Amino acid sequence: MLKKRITKRRIGLIVLIILVVAGLLLWKYLTPYAPAEEAETALISSGGVTVEQNENWISFEPSITKGASIIFYPGALVKPEAYSPLAKGIAAAGHPFYIAKMPLNLAVTKGDAAEEIIRVHPKQSFVLGGHSLGGVMASRYAIEHTDQLEGVFFLASYPDEKGSLRETTLSVLSVVGTEDQVIDRDSYNKGRSYLPDNTVYSSIVGGNHAQFGSYGPQKGDGKATISEEEQQNDTVRAMLDWLGNLR
Repeated sequence: MLKKRITKRRIGLIVLIILVVAGLLLWKYLTPYAPAEEAETALISSGGVTVEQNENWISFEPSITKGASIIFYPGALVKPEAYSPLAKGIAAAGHPFYIAKMPLNLAVTKGDAAEEIIRVHPKQSFVLGGHSLGGVMASRYAIEHTDQLEGVFFLASYPDEKGSLRETTLSVLSVVGTEDQVIDRDSYNKGRSYLPDNTVYSSIVGGNHAQFGSYGPQKGDGKATISEEEQQNDTVRAMLDWLGNLR
């Protein structure tokens, strides 16, 4: 009897240890990349751009609107605030910019985040896109709501078969950095077959995966040969050129 009790206690202790270790590993995996100082600064209203937050998105509203609005889905495990320098740069040119907030910082948990943003701003026209996993989920939403959008953009990202835009008339932009070691190049090349012939491709020489945002180095990424500011300025230019040529 005593032996059985000891055995049960040992089993219970082993199970407890396994649960604790699993919990710690899950916690470590789900720990998001936090916004860098530059991103925190960009969250302050200035330069004709008003920055506000609610529980579902961060908005960057220009004093004068000159074109389509942008809805942005963050990359996996990256806090939305990390994209504020990019958002502010585009908003300063007259395009309202909305960064969606995702549960657990994973776009896969709320692929329809764009729906509420569009509903709350009925007089605006929109393009939708995102960084990395955010772009994948954005394309899946776009294919089901082509009537709500003018275009889709991908930053270090690509669509999968579920988000194929091949047969749509949407304008599409794809931007990647030459030093990106996080993106799966085989999947990226396959993803090109799911994009329409009018897709605009832009390559940022020296850019990597993480510098589309402002959250520091990312595990497994290549070393950028240009600064974060340079990469984001190049991204802003590519997006503004594309936005200026929307049908």
